[in-house]
Amino acid sequence: MSHSRSPAYGVVVPVKPLAVAKSRLASLGDAVRRDLMTAFVVDTVSAVLNCPEVARVLVVTDDQTLVRGLTDLGVAAIPDGDTSDLNASLVQGAAELERRESGVRPVALCGDLPALRSQELATVLSQSAAHAASFVTDAAGTGTTLYTAESLARFVPRFGAASRQAHLDSGAAELHATGVTSVRQDVDTPTDLRAALALGVGARTAWVASRAGLA
Repeated sequence: MSHSRSPAYGVVVPVKPLAVAKSRLASLGDAVRRDLMTAFVVDTVSAVLNCPEVARVLVVTDDQTLVRGLTDLGVAAIPDGDTSDLNASLVQGAAELERRESGVRPVALCGDLPALRSQELATVLSQSAAHAASFVTDAAGTGTTLYTAESLARFVPRFGAASRQAHLDSGAAELHATGVTSVRQDVDTPTDLRAALALGVGARTAWVASRAGLA
């Protein structure tokens, strides 16, 4: 998927294997946890695909079941080179994006944003163009849902514990766009899921939540 608008963004979405992803949703049942994680990724990626600022999307994952589903959406995926190091995986994905589409501005985006709105993502990306590196803080206020840099050479994500502070310490600018709640609302816990459902989630997550009696 390509657009002529500049700057064009290439979005890397890292996804853990479904067998181990979202352990804090285990109280909902293992089958529901797996179905929700798949739904989160599908809805996140679908919203990204509909964002006019995005030139290309690449998922980094070792989960082959998920890869087959993403292929149906027209999204490419590559294996995770280092499942123990999220930031190394993101750099790997960004380098592959650059190889496939030279000149895109790399973006790391969490795959658990089921309420993501394409226009809100566009607002954030447009604001990021003024900075060499920038990020969006998660709803909890300590983590990060999105990180971007002006080039692959400047792309140094710091995801992990207390990633908001880690990104600030690295010199990245914190983006404070208003009306972009959906970009911040990641889902790690049942409480997060309720907050996302209140915002309005994508079709796949809504279906899974309804079937599980969560909606």
